[in-house]
Amino acid sequence: MNFDFFDFLDLCSNSLNLFNGGSSDSIHYDLPDKKKKRKYVFEKISAVLYIISAVLFFFVFRNPPVSGNYIQSVAIVSVLGFAVSVVIFFVLYLFGKYYFKSVFQWLLFSLSVATLCVSVFLWIYFKSGIF
Repeated sequence: MNFDFFDFLDLCSNSLNLFNGGSSDSIHYDLPDKKKKRKYVFEKISAVLYIISAVLFFFVFRNPPVSGNYIQSVAIVSVLGFAVSVVIFFVLYLFGKYYFKSVFQWLLFSLSVATLCVSVFLWIYFKSGIF
């Protein structure tokens, strides 16, 4: 008996339909509305991110190493941090979690994430010398 790839795919789809049961449109569950309105979520997250960033900046700039290209290395690491934060914002946008009620919330959250990314990269750069 010859192996047919399409027969195998048909068998797999039939087995998945067996587990699925009926259509999901006919089943409705009445769940209690437990959505509690949370206040100041983005502001609290931003404050925590700023505190973590401040601690990391303190450890980095407490006694920075003396190097020939200190400003250049800080600039490059800052650009890397901002690039990673842009990628994080894009992923949040794709997941539908990057929406805000006001421009203030948007700026506060975005700048706190960018500051955290820059401080993490600076801490990694100056403490480990990986780059």
